[in-house]
Amino acid sequence: MFGGFVKDMGLDLGTANTLVYVKGQGIVVREPSVVAMEVGTEEIKAVGNQAKAMIGRTPGNIVAIRPMKDGVIADYNTTAAMIEYFLKQASDQHIILPRKPNVMVCVPSGVTAVEKRAVEQATVRAGAKDAYTIEEPLAAAIGAGLPVWDATGSMVVDIGGGTTEVAVISLGGIVTCHSLRVAGDKMDDAIIQYIRRKHNLLIGERTAETLKLEIGSAIPDDQGGDSREIKGRDLITGLPRMIEITTSEIAEALNETVMAIIDSVKQTLEQTPPELSADILDRGIMLTGGGALLRNLNVRLSEETHMECHVAENALDCVAVGTGSALEQIGLFKPTSAIDRFRRKRFF
Repeated sequence: MFGGFVKDMGLDLGTANTLVYVKGQGIVVREPSVVAMEVGTEEIKAVGNQAKAMIGRTPGNIVAIRPMKDGVIADYNTTAAMIEYFLKQASDQHIILPRKPNVMVCVPSGVTAVEKRAVEQATVRAGAKDAYTIEEPLAAAIGAGLPVWDATGSMVVDIGGGTTEVAVISLGGIVTCHSLRVAGDKMDDAIIQYIRRKHNLLIGERTAETLKLEIGSAIPDDQGGDSREIKGRDLITGLPRMIEITTSEIAEALNETVMAIIDSVKQTLEQTPPELSADILDRGIMLTGGGALLRNLNVRLSEETHMECHVAENALDCVAVGTGSALEQIGLFKPTSAIDRFRRKRFF
């Protein structure tokens, strides 16, 4: 009699952020994929927003880490605890008991079978009845409103925190794809290294991310563009120092990373069947993910490929929305967890 209260979930388990989509409710949790834990005892002190605020500001006995790296699990136990925390948050907001929910988790298209199984097992351990997986580019295309189930080609470029997923999709499947472990985190690192090399100033990840979001661009500005004052530690004197950084400098810092993404798009297009290439030429390329919001990235990609490039209206939420929408077609995504394999062996 409680079946109507159970809400299956979609989980966008990203390197930078985790979003939880509850069926019939939409996105109910949106927090950073960060865990703060005590060194030695490995006791978890904070998760999500509270843990992110601790990055670079914790005492020696507490460390803030990201258990996901390049879109896959780097620390299994911490990831399972983080997933459990986020699922509990969603459960507290919506009546989901007494039956455990089915959870669909998005994974990069380039993951190995071992990496995919680790995600499924961590999700089941966190409290899911069954764990299903969907590839990130397919989820992003669904969330962006592309006609993925039609016999036409759609191209999506999903730029997350740890990976960039480039794929051509038709008839509900990925025809050709390329998974690149270069995305938002690499952009932040490129900014840190550029400022260190050019200005002898050491800045943190949060400062680099702020620069990327506020004045970052994929195309240099001839006039220098906007500028921001930043503070860091002088590598020569060891003292705090403040400098001014312009949009053109950030564009120069990001150029190598942006070119890697563009090359990945070109490689995928080269492997695309001619008929689908014609469809993409008519429809254009869809950019999703947080990295798609980098200023002028769609313009730069359009210049390099000679095709129209559009940024999805809800670029940050596309993967989560697509993962949640895929719950309506959950029968097409067979769970491969150990528990499910045991059930099939026993009953079939």
